[in-house]
Amino acid sequence: MADKRRCDLHTHSCFSDGTYTPTKLVKQAESLGLSALALTDHNTTGGLSEFMEAGRNSSVITVPGCEFSTEYQGKEVHVVGLFFKEKYWPEVDDFLELTNIAKHNSNLRMIDSLKARGYDVSYDEAAALTESGEFNRAHVAKVLMTKGYVGSVKEAFDTLLKEGNGIYTPAKRITSVAAIRFIKAFGAAAVIAHPLLNLTYGELNEFLPKAKNSGLDAIETRYTEYDEEMRYAADLLAEKFELKRSGGSDFHGENKPGIQLGSGRGDLIVPHEFYEDMRACSSYDD
Repeated sequence: MADKRRCDLHTHSCFSDGTYTPTKLVKQAESLGLSALALTDHNTTGGLSEFMEAGRNSSVITVPGCEFSTEYQGKEVHVVGLFFKEKYWPEVDDFLELTNIAKHNSNLRMIDSLKARGYDVSYDEAAALTESGEFNRAHVAKVLMTKGYVGSVKEAFDTLLKEGNGIYTPAKRITSVAAIRFIKAFGAAAVIAHPLLNLTYGELNEFLPKAKNSGLDAIETRYTEYDEEMRYAADLLAEKFELKRSGGSDFHGENKPGIQLGSGRGDLIVPHEFYEDMRACSSYDD
């Protein structure tokens, strides 16, 4: 009998740019009947202790993860690490320290640029929207929306805070290959998140062999923003380069309205076997 269980291996909490606490994420996943859930906050393990504790009293299997902001040939590429053992969480945060310092400075420049253009926003207002106090564009967009400068977070991203518009300048990022090698050095599974959103099919054909040689395990072939054609293309890439498949909703709570945990915009299905494959790519059980 086919295993019809569903999981979600890409989500965010209030410890990065989501609005749910880690505990609320687990409870929501349980109410939806998900088999497994990964917390993959951006560049931090800050929410993992609460997340794993919530999982101890839940039917949902909790997966400790992290999403690394990286760069390949000038383009932003997100690399997800899944199944980091607790003893290595400080190592992850140490590795990302310079990334987060660069991000902090980028955030200061963004606020200063908005103020210079007459927008009434402050660092403290944005920082108050996240548990860690380290905000990003989503939090600034929410402040702008609350004050009526834009109608939605998406509008802020598409206009004022769009890269190249003079207000938001991305922080210098680590390379994708460096992140993959780090993730594998600490026994986790390395996954390229939503690859078709960041790189063209041609660029992926060039990038994925290099990434695999560095230890890449999988790419997300099931993702909220993928249509049928993109899912098919992602499956072809996974098959061509002999990579495993992963997937997730990229749930952010109220910061990405319309995207639901486990089901994205309603048609997302991430089979439980993806969880099993990702666990097998790690040393989590060793």
